[in-house]
Amino acid sequence: MRPLLLQGHERPLTQIKYNRDGDLLMTVSKDKVANLWYSHNGEHIGCYIGHLGALWTIDCNKTSTLVITGAADNTARLWHAETGRMLHTWELPTAVKRVEFSHDDQYVLMVTEERMGHKSGIYVFAIDISRPEQSNEPIVILRASGAKPTVAAWSFLDKFIVSGHEDGTLSLYDWRNEVVVETAKAHEGIITDMQMWKDGTYFITSSRDMTARLFETATLQAMKEYKTDAPLNTATMTPTQDLVILGGGQAASEVTTTSSRQGKFESRFFHKIFEDEVGRSRGHFGPINTLAVQPDGKGFASGGEDGLVRVHHFDPDYFKFKYDY
Repeated sequence: MRPLLLQGHERPLTQIKYNRDGDLLMTVSKDKVANLWYSHNGEHIGCYIGHLGALWTIDCNKTSTLVITGAADNTARLWHAETGRMLHTWELPTAVKRVEFSHDDQYVLMVTEERMGHKSGIYVFAIDISRPEQSNEPIVILRASGAKPTVAAWSFLDKFIVSGHEDGTLSLYDWRNEVVVETAKAHEGIITDMQMWKDGTYFITSSRDMTARLFETATLQAMKEYKTDAPLNTATMTPTQDLVILGGGQAASEVTTTSSRQGKFESRFFHKIFEDEVGRSRGHFGPINTLAVQPDGKGFASGGEDGLVRVHHFDPDYFKFKYDY
C-alpha cells in the first residue's frame, strides 16, 4: 500500500474530504489555501484562493458543483467547484471551525468559535443552487448551554444536528424547533472529530482522551469504544470492511523531542465490531490531524501536522481480509 504524497500545503492540514463520487479530494490547512486534487493519481487541479486566515474546514455538495470553506478570518465562502470562482461570502462573528452541506444540499451548517465576547454557535443557512448570491440571514442559530461546540454533523434525513463539545459531551438538536432532544457524556476530553456513517444512523467520534467511540444517532447511545495510547485528532469508518481508522499522536509542541515512531503518528485500524486493533499505516512526521475514506472503500487519505497529504489505495489483500474470531 504505497501512498501518493501530495505536497500542496506549507502548514498543518486541518481537514480533508472526498466528494461523493470519490474521484476528487479537497484539502485545507492553516496556510489560507484550499486545494483540489484527483484522488486516483494525486494530480493537482487547482486552488480556492480568497481567505485571509487559516482554513479550518471544507465540504462540497453531492453533485460536486459547489464547495464551501470556513476559516479563521471569520468568514465562510461558497465557491464554484469547477472554476474556483467565489460565489458568496458569509460574515460571522468569529472563526468558522466546521462546515457541512445537508444530505439534500438545501442547507449548510457552520460551527463558530467562542472568542472576543462572542458565544459560539451552530448556524444553519439555506442554499439556493439556482443563483450565486445566498441569504446572509441564518434560518436558526443553535446555542449550547454548556461547553462550546467543536464539531457538528447532519443526521439521517437531515432531521437532527449532532454536535460534539469541548467538555466531551454530545448534543442532539431538533434544529428546526431549536430544541435539544438528547445529551450524552461521550468523552473525558475535547471531541476533536465526528464523522457520520453514509446513512446518518450512527457516527464515530475521536477525542484527546485517547479513545474513539461509535454512537447511535437517534439516542446518542454508545455502541463501541476503541482505546489507544495517544491523543486522537480524527476518526473515520470504511464502507467495505468492518474497520475504523484512527489518527492522532503526541502534541505538536512536543514532537521535536521524539522520533516519529515514539510520537505514535500512525493511522490505526480497528475492527468496528470487535474493537481490536488489526493494523497500522506509518509515514507522517507529525500528528495526524484529519482522515477521510474514499466513498467506494478502495482507499483513504490522511493529513498531518507535517503539511503533507498521503493518499493510500488499498492492496488486493486488504479486500480479502477476514477477521479471525
